[in-house]
Amino acid sequence: MKYQTKMAALLFAALAALLFGIGIGSVYVAPGDILSILANHLLHTPLPKGLPVSYPAMVLNMRLPRVILAFLTGAALAMGGTVTQSILQNPLASPFGLGISAGAGLGAAIVITFGLTAVELGTFLLPGVSLGFSLATVFLVVFISSHLDKGVSNVTIILVGTVFSMFCNAVMNFLAASSPAYGERIQLWLLGSFSMKEWNAVCVLALITAIGLIFFLFYAREMDVMAFGEESAQAMGVDLIKLKRTLLAAIAALTGAAVAFVGVIGFVDLIAPHIVRRWFGAAHKKILPASALFGGTFLVLCDLAARVLLPAREIPIGVITALLGAPFFLYIFFTGRKGH
Repeated sequence: MKYQTKMAALLFAALAALLFGIGIGSVYVAPGDILSILANHLLHTPLPKGLPVSYPAMVLNMRLPRVILAFLTGAALAMGGTVTQSILQNPLASPFGLGISAGAGLGAAIVITFGLTAVELGTFLLPGVSLGFSLATVFLVVFISSHLDKGVSNVTIILVGTVFSMFCNAVMNFLAASSPAYGERIQLWLLGSFSMKEWNAVCVLALITAIGLIFFLFYAREMDVMAFGEESAQAMGVDLIKLKRTLLAAIAALTGAAVAFVGVIGFVDLIAPHIVRRWFGAAHKKILPASALFGGTFLVLCDLAARVLLPAREIPIGVITALLGAPFFLYIFFTGRKGH
């Protein structure tokens, strides 16, 4: 099957998932009504006769920003996972495992526990602090790794990242236990949610995700070369240490921004790259856009499941992704061992 055909199929699946995500809920909105509401909002076409008055506001102000934010978050996490696995040459590597998500979670826990406020930032205070902590975490991981290992080997980065992730999680649990009034809010944030999100978050994450995709595509050739091994990459003139630092910083910014708005969501950055590579091959100019589409589609469907599986209750999105991701992790692990 040609690349264009595969991308068309993936794009069709993404659009279908978006329509399902918008339409299915406590009140069902048919795909035709959704398209009519969007056309009315964008092109000022008339709405269908008999359409309930509440539908346009529900679609445009509640469901649409939530579903688009879920898609953008999945796209950002999937791209971050794709690049992480490429530069560390480890099928089990992910931004989540490097401590980036845990660092963002620690920043959020501090804001929640100590009641930090800033009039200038408003609702962007918590995402801003979370993003700052995720960047600080990856910089510390690289700094310590470079001092422990002058060559900044992949194994060293993964081990140091795992230690930082465990440390940040321990501090978060301590804050939650020592502040019962905020403990539940911290735990809910750590499990992730797209509920009650507004358009300002969608716009910011859309801009960051687009910049992230363009930035990673710029380094697609270098990542393709790294697939042949670090020695081969160095022989072809790739500065591995500089490349790793640059891409890890970009991964931290992209993943941290996604996590900062919705909370910690794991396994998307592990599942999407594996499935996309099996279908699209290893060329990063192809798998990066495909990973973004697949990751976004996957997370929209996970969010839909989180909303409809239990009547009148919403399951945290992190629970859904973990239920799917944990068996997938074991599958990758044992498949890799059989391969060796």
